[in-house]
Amino acid sequence: MFALTNKPEMGARFYSALIQLAADHERGIDSMKVIQHMAGVLVETYYIFEDSDQAMQASFQKLSGLLNCHPAPGMLAPYALPPAHIIDFETERGRLAARVFFEEWLDCNFELHDLILNVFQHIIIGWENMGVPREETLRLLIECVKKCMAFEIAAQELCDVSIEYQVGRKDWSVGDCIAALSGVAGRRLAISLSSSEVCDYFRGSDLPDNLDRIVYNMTQEAVRLGVPAGSDWRFGLAANDTPINAPVDLIRELEPRCLRFFRAIGLNGSYDQAVSCAKAAGRMIAVASGGDLPEIEPAIAKPLAMSAITESYKFVCLDFDMVSF
Repeated sequence: MFALTNKPEMGARFYSALIQLAADHERGIDSMKVIQHMAGVLVETYYIFEDSDQAMQASFQKLSGLLNCHPAPGMLAPYALPPAHIIDFETERGRLAARVFFEEWLDCNFELHDLILNVFQHIIIGWENMGVPREETLRLLIECVKKCMAFEIAAQELCDVSIEYQVGRKDWSVGDCIAALSGVAGRRLAISLSSSEVCDYFRGSDLPDNLDRIVYNMTQEAVRLGVPAGSDWRFGLAANDTPINAPVDLIRELEPRCLRFFRAIGLNGSYDQAVSCAKAAGRMIAVASGGDLPEIEPAIAKPLAMSAITESYKFVCLDFDMVSF
């Protein structure tokens, strides 16, 4: 038994931090946010171990055992989970909170994982006493974990694919990769809005509002990895009265590889794919513009990505006949 960390005190602080993270002064505790933060914590825990996928499966089994139940079966209701861009945002907040606590942990990683699961067990059972079945909460938690894992894996793998194949074999520049990933994100977003997979309030939104949701995923991923925050993302973008200039050739080259990867991991929704590509583009911006001697200056990389995602999105949205360009 490891006894280097005061586990009861750490567990209490961890529980309090999760609740405060999802608290709203007017609406109280948002339980869906708590679930997403819990999912982010679990995903961050899995990456401590050598095989994160096996750690995830073992974690699900152990939590099911602690709760003495299985996740609720069947298809999820259409709006049971928040949209993908919100899941990415909230789970990343959970991952950040987890990293703060991990810095104070002195015992082995398995002890840490057990403590987290015990805290989550008490949260879920407490909610059941208020009328929320534990099977349903467990199912929502598992689905959020899988989404968060998929977004993280996709961001890393799409960057690797772009560098290995497009830069290594096709003589692309890193700037081409940024434009291509951003362009695919804008295109997948526009395609998702013409399908039945998006929520009704997306359909009533203006085109810029829909784009801003995905752009935020891209910019936050870049900032998390060290790209300076600022207002220069839209610097130098084309005026509204200029012809649309989407990076069509770059998208045609990279999108089939992206879609093959999405099929391999079971990420089939166009909106989920748009979030994944935007996240990958943000990570690629950080790769290109990080360090003391960046390959591309942040002031150039950021508008490059913003232009590609905006122009590609408008290119499809303004003429859905161009979906198959």
